[in-house]
Amino acid sequence: RGRPRRESRRRAAPPRRGALLPWAVSVTLRARVAAAAAAAIALAVLLLVVAVPKLLSDDLRGELDGSLRRQAAEVARLNATVPGQLTEAGAIEGSGLLVQVVDRSGRIVARSSALGGRVLPIDQAVLRDRQPRLADGRLGTDPVRVYTAPLGELGAGEASGGAVVVASDLATVDSTVDRARVLIAICALVAALLAAAFATWITRRALLPLTRLSAGARAIGRSGDASQRLPEPPIADEIGELAHTLNAMLASLERAQEAEHRFVGDASHELRTPLTALRGNAAYLAKHGPDEAVVQDIADGAERLTVLLDDLLALAREDAAAPLQAERVRLADLAPDAIIEQDAWVEGERDALQRAVDNLVRNAHKHGAGAVTVTVGGDGTHAFVAVEDEGDGPSDPDRVFERFHRGPQAQGEGSGLGLAIVKAIAERHGGRVTVDGARFTLVLDER
Repeated sequence: RGRPRRESRRRAAPPRRGALLPWAVSVTLRARVAAAAAAAIALAVLLLVVAVPKLLSDDLRGELDGSLRRQAAEVARLNATVPGQLTEAGAIEGSGLLVQVVDRSGRIVARSSALGGRVLPIDQAVLRDRQPRLADGRLGTDPVRVYTAPLGELGAGEASGGAVVVASDLATVDSTVDRARVLIAICALVAALLAAAFATWITRRALLPLTRLSAGARAIGRSGDASQRLPEPPIADEIGELAHTLNAMLASLERAQEAEHRFVGDASHELRTPLTALRGNAAYLAKHGPDEAVVQDIADGAERLTVLLDDLLALAREDAAAPLQAERVRLADLAPDAIIEQDAWVEGERDALQRAVDNLVRNAHKHGAGAVTVTVGGDGTHAFVAVEDEGDGPSDPDRVFERFHRGPQAQGEGSGLGLAIVKAIAERHGGRVTVDGARFTLVLDER
C-alpha cells in the first residue's frame, strides 16, 4: 500500500541505433540534394558578399589615395617653383578635391573654394616628423579621406616648411560599396533559388531509375517471386550497374530456391521409402508377431534412415556456409595409409575434411573395382588428396556430384549424398573436387 505503480516508474526506451527519426524519414534524397546545392551556392555567394565589397572598397580607396597624393605633389611642385602663386585665387582649384595649405606653425595660407567655411583636420605630427600620412577623418559630419604631406622648407613662400592637406569625401566610395553589397546579396538569393530548382529537377531525373528499381523491388518482395527481374536503365552508369548486380542476385536466389525445392522433393522421396518399409514391417509384426527376418529388416531400414538423416544434416550444415572454425590440418593425417608425394598442410575444419576424405574412400570401395589408392601431395600453392581405384570410373562423371544421384551399379544403395557432401565441403573451404576416370581429387589451397 502506498507504493508507486511499477508502470509509472518506467522510462521511455531510447531509440535504437540506426533508427530514423520521424523528421528524417520525410526528407527525401531529392530534397536533401536540392538543399545542399542551394546551401553551397548561398555559402559561395555569401563569401562574395563579404569579399567583393572589401576588394572593391580597397580598390576605390587605393585610387582615391592615388588622387590625393598626386594633388599633394602638384601643390608641392607649385610651392617649390612659384611659391607666390599658392595664395592666388584659383591656384589650387579644379581637381575636385578639398585642398588646404598651412605654414610651419599650422596657420592656413591657402584653401580651395570647395571647403567653404570648413577646415580640414591637420595632423600636427606631419609638421614635426616631416613624414606624409594618410588617415580617415571627418569634415563636420561627413567622413573624409585625408592625406597630409610636408612642403619643402626652401623658398620664400608663406607655405615653405608647412604642409598641404588634401581630402576627399568618402560618401561616394561607401555608397558604391553598399550598392555592390546589396546587388550581390540579391544575386545570391536568386542563384540559391535557381540552384535549388535546377538541383531538384536534375536529381529527379537522375533518381528516376532508382525509383523504378525501388518499385520493382517492392513488387518482388510482395510476391516473393525471385524469377522476376528489376528494370535496367538503358545507360550503363552506376545505377545500371546496380540494377545488373541486383538482377544477378535475384537469378542466384532463383537458382537457390529451385535447388532447395528439388532438394526438399528429393529428400521427401528418399525418406518416404525407408519410412514406408518401417511402417509395413511394424504392421506385419503387429499382425503376425515376432519374426527374425522382419526384425532384421527393420534394423537395416533404421540404419539406412540414420545414415540418410546424418548425410542430410551434414549437407545442411555445409549449405549454411557458416564461418570456418579453421585450424592447420595435415592432409596425411586424414588418410594414414596414403602415399605421401609431398607433405601438405591446409587451413580448415578437421572434422569436415576428414568426412570428405572418408566419403571419397568409401565411394571408391563401394562403387569402384580392385584396390583403392590414396595419394597426398602439393606444389606449394595447392594441396590435394586423390582417391583412385582400378575400375573404369563412373559412367556419368558430369552427374556424380548431384544430390541423391546414384549410378546404375549402386542398385539403390547409399543415400546418394556422399559425393555431394564432398563437393560442398570443398567449396566451403575455397577448393574443388574433380573426377578423371576412376580418380577423384580433392584440391585445396596449401597454407
